[in-house]
Amino acid sequence: MAFTPPSDFNPALIKNLDMTKYVDLGSYINEINKEDNRETLVKTYGKQGITGFLSMVGAIKAQAVADEVTYWEEARLHQLQVATTNGTTGLIVAAANAAAIVVRENDVVLSGSSRFFVSDITSLDITLVALDGSATLSLVDGTSVSLAVIGNLYAQGSDQPNGGFEANVVKRTNPFMIMKEGYKVSGSQATNIGWIDLGGGDYRWYMKSEADTRQRFMDKREMMLLLGEKTSAVTGISGSEGYFAAIEDRGIVASGTDADFAELADIDNIIIELDKQGGASEYAMYVNRATDLALDDMIAGGGNSVGAATGGVAGQFGAFNNDKDMAVELGFRTFGRGGYTFHKHDFKLLNDPTLLSGSDFSGVMIPMAKVADAKTGEKAPALEINYKASNGYSREMEHWLTGSILGASNATEDSVQFNYRSECNLITRAANRHVLLK
Repeated sequence: MAFTPPSDFNPALIKNLDMTKYVDLGSYINEINKEDNRETLVKTYGKQGITGFLSMVGAIKAQAVADEVTYWEEARLHQLQVATTNGTTGLIVAAANAAAIVVRENDVVLSGSSRFFVSDITSLDITLVALDGSATLSLVDGTSVSLAVIGNLYAQGSDQPNGGFEANVVKRTNPFMIMKEGYKVSGSQATNIGWIDLGGGDYRWYMKSEADTRQRFMDKREMMLLLGEKTSAVTGISGSEGYFAAIEDRGIVASGTDADFAELADIDNIIIELDKQGGASEYAMYVNRATDLALDDMIAGGGNSVGAATGGVAGQFGAFNNDKDMAVELGFRTFGRGGYTFHKHDFKLLNDPTLLSGSDFSGVMIPMAKVADAKTGEKAPALEINYKASNGYSREMEHWLTGSILGASNATEDSVQFNYRSECNLITRAANRHVLLK
């Protein structure tokens, strides 16, 4: 009888166990012992998502039905006359154009501590007479000058001024931005079981990857609301003004020593600017770790001049229902200075080494108060997140599946793609009252 051994018969798979040379079983048998596996996934970097800043500072959400949002802001009640001196002897200043002339004849203006009478306006020349009888502006020819209009003077029996001023508002617009993301998994990979328990006894790794993709998308969306810019450099894309860009364009930017908080003068300089802009009584300060520690050192060294509200000095807690304990529970540390209350909080985004920790930004100061819409008079939040929506269809955070597995049946490929899309923008009202620290 002929005998044919199985094709997988291989004497080499049986090792001759020489007990005099025995080391351990693993030296003779490979891949047979079960691994001592730890199923828990270690959060090496803690909770890595950075979303939540905008909701923490009171940004509301609103629907929109156009490609851009229009909003209105009040102009300054009093305007400076900005001009260039073109003759110190004749006390004549020249405006840039006719629209730039905001003074009228008989107005009284202030330059430094000197007061002048507007005796004549001819074309773009404004002739001034010093009220104290001096004959010079004490300025070199060609110097830029800003004249504050403090009132006017008229002779007895004179007529009323010819014309007046029309109150105006500033129209602002911000386009929407569209962001997209996707994650794809094959049918085979979707059924594989791994070594790691992702929670609730689920060992399918693709679930972790999909959740990470979603969180990464939400993080990027919030960063674009904070850091986005309008652009004309990219064809077909207008971009959208983010929070930081709004402050850089028309807010208070504190850089250098003012943003270091090495001494009281640094925050005092910011307070002086807040006074000029009608700052709110309470501010939320979101800062990176270096600035956070510098503020702690400044407060500790300030004695009674900068008192921590949590240490017994009275502070305002209107943003937290006048509850100091609520502020502490939410992670805020509070101090007062110059009639302002500052609630300090760590800004996780600025500490992340893969995101903004290497940037020039060190923090922001957000007024914890609503502002009045100049056109309607209604109170509105300083920050407003808008998203496109109409007739029940919302583009705030769209999520859908494309494929033929896991419940999707709109394609024939043996896979599924998780799709994400959002169309949104951020409105920063009264940016002049916000502070960006660099």
